[in-house]
Amino acid sequence: MEIALTSATHSLSLPRNSVPSLSSKFTPVSSFGFVKFATTTKFSLRSQLISRQNCSIKDQASTDGAANVTEEHNDDFILEDVPHLTDFLPDLPSYPNPLKKSQAYAVVKTFVSPEDVVAQKIVVQKDSPRGIHFRRAGPREKVYFKSEEVRACIVTCGGLCPGINTVIREIVCGLSNMYGVNEILGIQGGYRGFYSKNTISLTPKSVNDIHKRGGTFLQTSRGGHDTNKIVDNIQDRGINQVYIIGGDGTQKGAAAISKEVERRGLKVAVAGIPKTIDNDIAVIDKSFGFDTAVEEAQRAINAAHVEVESVENGVGIVKLMGRYSGFIAMHATLASRDVDCCLIPESPFYLEGQGGLFEFVEQRLKENGHIVIVLAEGAGQEYVAQSFHAADEKDASGNRLLLDVGLWLTQKIKDHFTNVRKMAINMKYIDPTYMIRAIPSNASDNIYCTLLAQSAVHGAMAGYTGFTVGPVNSRHAYIPISQVTETQNTVKLTDRMWARLLASTNQPSFLSCDVVQERVNKQILDEIHDMKITSI
Repeated sequence: MEIALTSATHSLSLPRNSVPSLSSKFTPVSSFGFVKFATTTKFSLRSQLISRQNCSIKDQASTDGAANVTEEHNDDFILEDVPHLTDFLPDLPSYPNPLKKSQAYAVVKTFVSPEDVVAQKIVVQKDSPRGIHFRRAGPREKVYFKSEEVRACIVTCGGLCPGINTVIREIVCGLSNMYGVNEILGIQGGYRGFYSKNTISLTPKSVNDIHKRGGTFLQTSRGGHDTNKIVDNIQDRGINQVYIIGGDGTQKGAAAISKEVERRGLKVAVAGIPKTIDNDIAVIDKSFGFDTAVEEAQRAINAAHVEVESVENGVGIVKLMGRYSGFIAMHATLASRDVDCCLIPESPFYLEGQGGLFEFVEQRLKENGHIVIVLAEGAGQEYVAQSFHAADEKDASGNRLLLDVGLWLTQKIKDHFTNVRKMAINMKYIDPTYMIRAIPSNASDNIYCTLLAQSAVHGAMAGYTGFTVGPVNSRHAYIPISQVTETQNTVKLTDRMWARLLASTNQPSFLSCDVVQERVNKQILDEIHDMKITSI
């Protein structure tokens, strides 16, 4: 069997050091429609042999007495690869990984193989294409930096999130304890700290207990990204590893830095660690701090429930984070079981008329004497904007400034029941947003942050650059930054998780309104067209 790889955009390049032969023979083994191979001669599908562009794999199998049969699997196996320093510095030497002498890794039998990949889609059908894969994260047998030559820096950008300090700590400890790196700098105040503030030296001792605090030990800011100034500073300071912790806009900045570094031909590895409390980063299973946010949100929901249960006709509204994605509100609702209605940006709602929110609130008040509503901050923004005739303004990171939908909904419900229904209600509004953002990460997130940080360190030491790290189907992978910044992760109304929420709360789906139905139908058709419908 001969395997030929062809790229849709350019001829296959072989950027790494060794190039194995493509003319080895194989025995094909078929299982569930996937093409598998039992190797009869030495063969290694090295990282060089898979283009980071979408490739098609053609196999030609011959059987006894039969003519060659050519079967083409277009887009059957796709590796979304990440850049490597040898792509633009081909003569870069490699060195044995210091972890071979590490006491901690003495029991680890093997390093991550260059052929190990992580599948983006694991729920498949017979004869399904193998689809998109990412390079598996972890320590490599060879590294492209000598420990004594490494001068690393860490920067945090954007809003606060539980776990940032844990990531900082584990990057420092990982570089120092695993790879023997002594020079690690902290860039203070976000991207603008590269060119407007002094750096601080980071050691395992100086970051020893920062994981017990909320916020970021290095301080943060929005905006301030100037690629040329930042790379000039990196070059002037002799920095050769850059670890960037931040959300969507920050990761786009990391990609720009990586490209400028490549353009200048600098030996600098740029690693991104995705951060967003909203869990709206695409591709990865979840973002760090999310579990902590859902757990802490329970306290606000419990408080609202106690308040409204203790009065007559109590209406409690809890506003949670979720600018474009309602994951925190959805998961907090499912975890609580005290919530009667959950409103998120992805699911439009309406107030008046049959099947509307006012009708549901009145029904629950008559049945239970109280109601608790959980509201994501990005829900119903179109209604709030119409009420206040607000302009579409953005913050320094380019995010749309949101109006307070919690206060708006509180007033709307008050006015309706007081003026229209002539019914007295006791309204309780709780906004725990900044309390949740500012707390330290819980045990689950601490472990997760450690894995993210160490994966980033292993990747940078192995010479990868322009990548971000995260779990894909519970396996940590190196992902091209463009993959996590092209789209946002949002709650799919066609998923089972949203159906579970509706079944739990028995809230209306708000689909009886023509405008809402039109929007939902469009979303469903778009998902069918993009084949992005999933089950959880």
